[in-house]
Amino acid sequence: MVGPSAMMTGLIGRRAVLGAAALSAAAPILAGPQGAMAAGAPHPPGGDHELPIWLREPPPPGAVLLNANENPLGPSEAARKAIADMAAQGGRYDRFGETRALTKTFADLHGLKPETVAVYDGSSLPLHYTLLAFSSPSRGLVMADPCYEAPLFGALMSGAKVAKVPLTQDYAHDVKAMAAADPTAGVFYVCNPNNPTGTLTSRDAIAWLLDNKPKGSVVLVDEAYIQFSDAPDVLDMVVAGKDLIVLRTFSKIYGMAGIRCGFAVARPDLLARLVRFGLNAMPITASAAARASLLDEALVPMRRQIVRDTRHETIDWLRSSGHDVIGASQTNHFLLDTGRDGRGVIAAMKAQNVYIGPTWAIWPKAVRVTVGAPDEMIKFRAAFKTVMDAPASAV
Repeated sequence: MVGPSAMMTGLIGRRAVLGAAALSAAAPILAGPQGAMAAGAPHPPGGDHELPIWLREPPPPGAVLLNANENPLGPSEAARKAIADMAAQGGRYDRFGETRALTKTFADLHGLKPETVAVYDGSSLPLHYTLLAFSSPSRGLVMADPCYEAPLFGALMSGAKVAKVPLTQDYAHDVKAMAAADPTAGVFYVCNPNNPTGTLTSRDAIAWLLDNKPKGSVVLVDEAYIQFSDAPDVLDMVVAGKDLIVLRTFSKIYGMAGIRCGFAVARPDLLARLVRFGLNAMPITASAAARASLLDEALVPMRRQIVRDTRHETIDWLRSSGHDVIGASQTNHFLLDTGRDGRGVIAAMKAQNVYIGPTWAIWPKAVRVTVGAPDEMIKFRAAFKTVMDAPASAV
């Protein structure tokens, strides 16, 4: 007999349908803000939640795109070849075991059992499914502020109340305050490194939260940016059987945001809770590209160093020019305190054909900036100087 986690491996995708047990009426779940909007849910309080990147008007030619934490390097050469080689089989579902092979490769690399790894087309979908499975009107969501906003939309779908907890003085998640914020919470969301600050929360802090959270809840650790840092991950805590779900994506350091592949890693019984919210086949090209990326041992260290050098050069220039960058970013983005209305700065930069942002309600003068290619950051610096030398404007 095939168990729920085995059934799920390689089958869960974006266009899934919610079970009637989860909501009064079934509705499609989409990743990010558009999912809630498509289902008629209200906007969450705080933050800037515009249309998703792929539904906006295309940027003009030559635009510098530093507003979505994308990787301008794109997929690796090995990944591109894998896509090309697999494309001819695109008329069929994954009858060739490509997603199963990807699961085994990732599991072997990290000392995991394959049944603890579920493959999705990105990490947004398992994030939303976790909120639907483990939060409710009586079991809330606790998250940092500022933090990646996507969990807010999952909470809107589940009807969960949301507790936002400010970061610590060194911009880590304040896990003790999070545990105290809602004694009946169902989900504690930790983005590590954090989006938008790029700052780290220690393994010890995450372990403390796992040991002190309410019974029956889960800690959802989003490691979308972990490969940009030297910090250890928490996958071994899954092996130890903790109430933990870890998210990984190929959208960031692997440059596959438009190709879509990611993982949820957890005990099989926790993954089984997500199955009822949808099953779908993985794109075989994405699975092939992801596996090729994992097998390229030089890829992550090389890209980590490129991003680190470019980030340091940019931040050094900003600080030498009198501007404040919030926290010590370990990722491909940083949070820049502009000292004026952040939305106005975003609009003025857009007029210079440089796209940055968004802002967060708790720090309305700060804007998130993606670390682009070195030549893109030179253009960012020139545009930012022009904007900041001009009188402030608001939108």
